[in-house]
Amino acid sequence: MIRCLAIDDEPLALQQLVTYIEKIPFLELAAQCQSALEARKYLEQETVDAIFCDINMPDLNGMDFVKSLQYPPMVVFTTAYSEYAVEGFKVNAVDYLLKPFGLQDFQRAANRIKERMEPSANGQQPTANSQDGTLFVKTEYRIVKITIADIRYIEGMSEYLKIYIEGESKPIITLLSMKKMEERLRVGDRRSGMRFPDYFMRIHRSYIVNLNKIQEVNKNRIIMDADTYLPIGDLYKEAFQRYLDTKFLGK
Repeated sequence: MIRCLAIDDEPLALQQLVTYIEKIPFLELAAQCQSALEARKYLEQETVDAIFCDINMPDLNGMDFVKSLQYPPMVVFTTAYSEYAVEGFKVNAVDYLLKPFGLQDFQRAANRIKERMEPSANGQQPTANSQDGTLFVKTEYRIVKITIADIRYIEGMSEYLKIYIEGESKPIITLLSMKKMEERLRVGDRRSGMRFPDYFMRIHRSYIVNLNKIQEVNKNRIIMDADTYLPIGDLYKEAFQRYLDTKFLGK
């Protein structure tokens, strides 16, 4: 399913978007918002694959809202003003629906979103290059290159991962399982006591950490920086303690 966010300040127009999304079998309505500011707050906590967004809205218009997103999802703009079409495509919009539009026009836009999503739906996985220490992941409709050593930690969220990178204020979000990411990073086996990874260890069902980025260990928490504390899960304590024992100096 493709998770969608509907945004329009006009209640009737917003309800039309909601109704059309619910009519398309491969779309799932994640939320509906009556302003870009409300949508921004939602996206700070949740991820979606696509947004259907009106342009002319008070406080913050849809075009400026999309431009402000560091990792924007796929966008379909909706507006009554045709002069926005060219600007819309400049921000790589998937489609542009001119009001009033019908279900057939909406279906066309939905199909375009589905076409861009299909590499993920078909099971495309990140690829790692062991020669130069890089990783390629799909985020929204872009393929992003990541230097593996720059990954601070990875957080699992249902079917998505948040990859936190050194020097970046926001994580890269990708549709992938923790298990697949573990395989790509060759994370060590916590149960068998096999060799520890050069960089990464799973410390919790929701976290993989770059061991080189740890600043401090305090009881059952790993401190990455002043604002980031990661829990150590019960199933992972023994393996993490063995790692610490190999690095510990003193009694």
